[in-house]
Amino acid sequence: MTHQDREKQKLLQRVRKLRGQLDAVERALEAKTDCGDQLMLLAAVRGGVNSLMGEVLETHIRFHLTDGPKEQIAPELAEDLIDLVRAYLK
Repeated sequence: MTHQDREKQKLLQRVRKLRGQLDAVERALEAKTDCGDQLMLLAAVRGGVNSLMGEVLETHIRFHLTDGPKEQIAPELAEDLIDLVRAYLK
């Protein structure tokens, strides 16, 4: 299995986990669960989406902006950008 295949599998696992979390939100809404519990489930979904977005953005920055025949930004700047994105998505 290549590095790209492992990364793809990791991202797909995150999507599947998110799907399960959204299913839990749906069940909670249908069961008229306490609002506080619904909000906790929604916060978990939001955190999962932000984490997935962070992973995809990091991959994009690393492999599309710093690598290749035409380096578009310096690797140090890419690391700063990744840190900034991760801080923003928390």
